[in-house]
Amino acid sequence: MILVFGGTTEGRMAAKVLDESGAIYYYSTRSDKQDIQLAHGVRLTGTMEIAQIEAFCREHGIALIIDATHPFAQNLHHNVVNLAQQMSVPLIRLNRIFPPHDADLVWCRDYDDAINQINKHNVKRLLALTGVNTIGKLKHYWQHNECWFRILDRDESRDATVGAGFPQDHLVYYETHGTEQLLEQLQPQAIITKESGISGGFVEKVDAARSKGVLTFVVECPSYPSAPGLAIEHVNGPYGLRRAVEKLLPKFYPLHSGLTTGTCATAAAIAATTRLTTGKTPSEVSVVLPNGETIRVSVAYGDGYAAVVKEAGDDPDVTNGIEIRASVNRGERFEILGGEGVGTFTFPGFDFPPGEPAINKVPRQMMRDNIRENVEITISVPKGAEIARRTFNPRLGIEGGISIIGVSGIVKPFSEEAFIESIRKCMQVAKASGAERVVINSGGKSERFVKTLYPDLPQQAFVEYGNYIGETLSIANELDIKNVTLGVMLGKAVKLAAGNLDTHSRRSTMDKDFISSMLHEAGCDIDISGITLARELWEIIPQDKLQAFATVVINHCMEHCSKLLPGGNLLILMITNDGIIYD
Repeated sequence: MILVFGGTTEGRMAAKVLDESGAIYYYSTRSDKQDIQLAHGVRLTGTMEIAQIEAFCREHGIALIIDATHPFAQNLHHNVVNLAQQMSVPLIRLNRIFPPHDADLVWCRDYDDAINQINKHNVKRLLALTGVNTIGKLKHYWQHNECWFRILDRDESRDATVGAGFPQDHLVYYETHGTEQLLEQLQPQAIITKESGISGGFVEKVDAARSKGVLTFVVECPSYPSAPGLAIEHVNGPYGLRRAVEKLLPKFYPLHSGLTTGTCATAAAIAATTRLTTGKTPSEVSVVLPNGETIRVSVAYGDGYAAVVKEAGDDPDVTNGIEIRASVNRGERFEILGGEGVGTFTFPGFDFPPGEPAINKVPRQMMRDNIRENVEITISVPKGAEIARRTFNPRLGIEGGISIIGVSGIVKPFSEEAFIESIRKCMQVAKASGAERVVINSGGKSERFVKTLYPDLPQQAFVEYGNYIGETLSIANELDIKNVTLGVMLGKAVKLAAGNLDTHSRRSTMDKDFISSMLHEAGCDIDISGITLARELWEIIPQDKLQAFATVVINHCMEHCSKLLPGGNLLILMITNDGIIYD
């Protein structure tokens, strides 16, 4: 059993990751203010002493603790670490992603140091964005200078300011005053904020101050405590959290995640670059994934290369167990080359033109983001040519080896039954949220685009269907969800339009004859015999015919989908790779 200390954005993230398992866990917060829907979690609220928490853990067989609390909750952090140490229970610290320490900001060790730095810069008008609990810590400043505090619009927050003696006419509220608006209205010389990470709005506050030429003081995030004999897994995102849980409590998830070939290639390239530039050969390297989080990947070394063994987890994959190598030489610019066992694009329509190594856009960007040196990186895969014959690569025009691919960097495995059950749980949570509409999407990319149309919907209203469009719509009908938006990208849309309600490549492929008939229906008779991927259509269809084609595809999709939601209102949106949405 797992116990999560939450109440933050990271707490929501932890709950979402754990809900994927279908197993019960406990989610603890000090108050009941956080609005969170738990598919499988048991909510605990109220403050407990350390002895009470320990008794609870022993009674309920807690075998893993996840600390997803605020980065400045130092007392709670110490209590959680002491608890884990006393019980000999492994601990995962789910922290935030923190931007680098930019030199134009004034970094402060603590609040006393902040007051000294603010006085040193002769700041007489300050806007404090550090929260109500820091009013007392900055009292020596605001007693002698003009200072505004932004707080939550709650009676308990106002009571705290009264108790501290802070002037009530210098309070402003999060709910009604954005940072940029306050800077214009109050004209402070500087702001002070905490190093609260990306999810804490740190970047937005700093950017607003920069845009107005206002100096920013930052109180640094305190380091997380440690304890003798206690190994703490530090993660800062959902993929790292899941992998840490899989490692420490293997039976919690019925199926385990793996790494994409892109992540493996990036880790090998980082290791090879490290050896080239420093002479060091670490057994693990940190890899920043496309979502900004960092994971640790094991690496090995050979004569002139670093290597990673591909782990697919429980996802069936012919590349599982293969070795992906990277050789690195100094260069005048950053360059990525394909070596032995890495395929070559021979058809148009991919991220790069024919003749380029089959290393997709996201893995290339991962290497560029993780490696700042001007180096020439050669990725190779021994036995890659042999393995590629068991993939779709030859049919797609990728010759000579495998592709280095991956969008998220992590492979999340699901059996069909488990995936559909996960969809059902998410749809139940979406309905329980009270949202007026449920928006179903194939994945994170399409969801991100469609969210711009529904900014007021809660996160729980957005559900991923993967390839199981028909199953998801049937579940919506069973749950009596009346308003559903289906977001779909072109590759799945052309399959759906042909009546394939499960769009997985094992069960359905792109039917060029049917696509040609839809193009004819849209008044656009063009030759598509040379395309290998549906998304190429966006480039070859004339601009003045795109809406007509999108309408035809959507109408065919609606013909098959509306039958599954007979009592509901279904809206289908077709989304391009650039985020253009057709309805």
